Amino acid sequence: MNANLRHVLLQFDPHLNRTEDGKEERGDLSVAVEIGDTLWVASDETVRLTRLVRQGEDAYASHAVFDIADFIDLPGKKDAEVDMEGLDYADGYLWMTGSHSLKRGKPDQDKKMRRNLEALSQVTTDSNRFLLARIPVVTEYGVPTLAVQAKDRGKRRTAALLRGNAKGNDLTEALAEDEHLAWSLKVPSKDNGLDIEGLAVSGTRVFLGLRGPVLRGYAVVLELELKEADTGELKLRKIGPKERKYRKHFLDLRGLGIREMCIDGDDLLLLAGPTMGLDGPAGVYRWQGGANPPGDEDTVVFEEQIVKMLDVPYGTGEDHAEGMTFSRRGGGERRSLLVVYDSPSPARMGAQASFIADAFDL
Repeated sequence: MNANLRHVLLQFDPHLNRTEDGKEERGDLSVAVEIGDTLWVASDETVRLTRLVRQGEDAYASHAVFDIADFIDLPGKKDAEVDMEGLDYADGYLWMTGSHSLKRGKPDQDKKMRRNLEALSQVTTDSNRFLLARIPVVTEYGVPTLAVQAKDRGKRRTAALLRGNAKGNDLTEALAEDEHLAWSLKVPSKDNGLDIEGLAVSGTRVFLGLRGPVLRGYAVVLELELKEADTGELKLRKIGPKERKYRKHFLDLRGLGIREMCIDGDDLLLLAGPTMGLDGPAGVYRWQGGANPPGDEDTVVFEEQIVKMLDVPYGTGEDHAEGMTFSRRGGGERRSLLVVYDSPSPARMGAQASFIADAFDL
């Protein structure tokens, strides 16, 4: 069922590849988006973005790093991870979202039993996970880069984020009363709690894909519409039933959660995979009409409206597909879907901080 599969080299700088805690950024890639001849990626354990520049047909290099805190006021501490799980480019802005999730402590076989039991009882969050933001993209010396603000033909573009703080934002406040999802805000992501992992933007509409919760096999897409307040913050418009500030779409993905999304005309392409911390099959699905759902009510989308496009490689404990973007092959008109992986297999980790991504020609 796969389209033609190619491998694409992402060449990281060996020095910039190391994060402040000594980990390799290439080992935890969770997002990707192509802007012109650049590819933007990020690790879900950092507070920064990485830009790579196209080098010929199937390679990117020229590694540059952008600290998110240089462009927006983060909800929490500057060094607290964002858990970046969604990235998209639209109308001159780079959009991003954190997972908005809780996390449970993880046992370690090298620790004493008492310590491991304590870890499993601890539920915490990183304050910057409550991030939904945009940063203007400008061109310098022919290369896309980021700016706090920009002005094009008299129109001002500014960096902004959804109103909130270290404990939540307007979205989590709105979901706290939801009949389907309120409970999931109190449950860690690896326990089928709330876990935003997909982002797609079309005009003023923002679509958020949930890895969890999955309800009776149905994945969830939240549809938002944002406006800029006088304070410079972003606010949610009332677009749902009973003047709710969001719409819900429940998709029959046969138990899979959403890892990333891309808009293709009126359709929404979904990178779907296992929920929580499970291994298992992953694939790309086309939700027909998903980028422009009619009406203002919540919907249930049955499998007749969802077409499987291709299978994505996966492994046991490795190769978890998490980031997806449209890519122009060699910078030309031919399109591919480029996919990056968290917990990559050793075969993807080349010498001198390189990484092997997958591209599926369409």
